[in-house]
Amino acid sequence: MLGVIGIHVGSQYMMNPSANVHLLALFEIVTRFAVPIFFFISAFGLFYNLDINKNFDYIDFMQRRFKTVLIPYLVWSAFYLIHDNFFYGVGLPDLFYLIKVLFFGLAKYQLYFLVLLLWFYLLMPIWIDLVRIMTPFKLVVLLIFQVAFNHFSSFNMDFIMFIYNLPENSLLKWFLMYRLNYWILHYIFIFILGGYVAVHIKSFMTFMKQNDISICMFFMISLTALLTHYYLILYVQHLTPEAAVNTAHQLSPAGIAYTITASVFYFTIFTFNDFSNALKSVLSFFGKHSYFAYLFHPFIISWLELLLQSSGRIMTASIAIIFYIAVVTLSIFAAVIFRTFGEVIPIINKLTIGVYAKNKKVGGLKKNEI
Repeated sequence: MLGVIGIHVGSQYMMNPSANVHLLALFEIVTRFAVPIFFFISAFGLFYNLDINKNFDYIDFMQRRFKTVLIPYLVWSAFYLIHDNFFYGVGLPDLFYLIKVLFFGLAKYQLYFLVLLLWFYLLMPIWIDLVRIMTPFKLVVLLIFQVAFNHFSSFNMDFIMFIYNLPENSLLKWFLMYRLNYWILHYIFIFILGGYVAVHIKSFMTFMKQNDISICMFFMISLTALLTHYYLILYVQHLTPEAAVNTAHQLSPAGIAYTITASVFYFTIFTFNDFSNALKSVLSFFGKHSYFAYLFHPFIISWLELLLQSSGRIMTASIAIIFYIAVVTLSIFAAVIFRTFGEVIPIINKLTIGVYAKNKKVGGLKKNEI
């Protein structure tokens, strides 16, 4: 959540033609673990509580996942369509365009995450079969495929020009232009890795304990490589910061290496470090409210941006840092408010974050059965 907000605040800061490229690197490059790690964590959570050798109840699985992801996705899509109609005066889409918006996750720029996650859910039996037969060697083969596929999708100029040369009213152009929003193959390795780690958690725990120094070292090397890629684009190729950010991203070879090592690095840090109780409480608090904050933060960005414009200020480096802190703080604050009201009016939590009150048993009966 913190990384995603950094990327989106960085996009606002990048509109300043005199933006500090080093601060931009912090907002837009260092945070690039955020998108893939979302799928790593999701897969880990799915497979950690799943016995892959038992029959998989697909219908029950989809019913539960639709409650936690599909319903909030539709609710937030409706919210942003209405909000942007009011805020930007863009109007509401007709039925045909609405279908496109919902299919590709275009109601707001962060919602495509949920579209990709829904596709992963829909194809869960395939991932179970893959994780069941996966070995370290097969993971390497899958990684090679991942690098090749992402390079083709993001950097093959013939393919990219083919897309841009398609007629504007071509349905194929939509499907190819927004491929990042639903082509789950862009993140298949990191998802399968999360599932594989969950299934082999004991071996992975041993691996982390025995290789903690190497894990930290490879994390720093991969981050350095991704930042080097970014600075080479700026200072050797003399391209714009926007071009550098759009090239040195999580789907580039250096970006893939960084996101893999970041996933393992943060897993190691948060598993074995003996944090103080105060820090644990803060991290737990942020974790509890991160889903809502992730879904809500574009609303805060829009209104803070309007406030900044009305004051006649441009987003300097210092303002960008304050802007980031304000977006995080206000998004978390809103999450707390809504979560609190949701405890009293459960439908709020159901619709916004897919959280349902657990049934409590009283005298052998569920509370809602009394």
